[in-house]
Amino acid sequence: MENTTSKHVDLARFATAGFDRGASRFKEMLWVLVRCLFFAPAWPLPSALRVFWLRWFGAKVGRGVVIRPRVNIHFPWRLAIGDHVWLGEECWLLNLAPIVIGSQVCLSQRAFLCTGSHDYKSSTFDLVVKPITVEDGVWIGAGGWVGPGVKVGTHAVLAAGSVATKDLQPWGIYQGNPAAFVRLRAIR
Repeated sequence: MENTTSKHVDLARFATAGFDRGASRFKEMLWVLVRCLFFAPAWPLPSALRVFWLRWFGAKVGRGVVIRPRVNIHFPWRLAIGDHVWLGEECWLLNLAPIVIGSQVCLSQRAFLCTGSHDYKSSTFDLVVKPITVEDGVWIGAGGWVGPGVKVGTHAVLAAGSVATKDLQPWGIYQGNPAAFVRLRAIR
């Protein structure tokens, strides 16, 4: 299929001048250092130590939060986590916009919450960021991906390897790429 327009993507003109990082470059550099020392390694450090650092950098973190090794959080000052939340190994929270995680939530291994994307129609590939909300009781299965602007309703489940590009309704179980409703969740 031929391109019938004269415009082309020009990444040399990509600019993030309008993007607010939410903190000073110094604070961001300090966070990268702390992330490399306490979050990125596979060492079984206590979750309390990781929670301490998240709070120190401005995250709102509840009680009983478990943060496994190799969790990658981009901007802790744009993160709110409720009580008794589990973040599994190698979870990635790319929070260029706020991510709010309710209580009693499990993000399994390699779950990816991604608040940023690009405008593919723009010749300069403009950055687009939208917040993500994960309500109480949600389970994001291993390798699950949640995209910009998605709200995951209370007690919803996103099955392993599934991709959520639209809101997931409360108590729904979703599977596939893109994630489709399978059935309602029943808890015994």
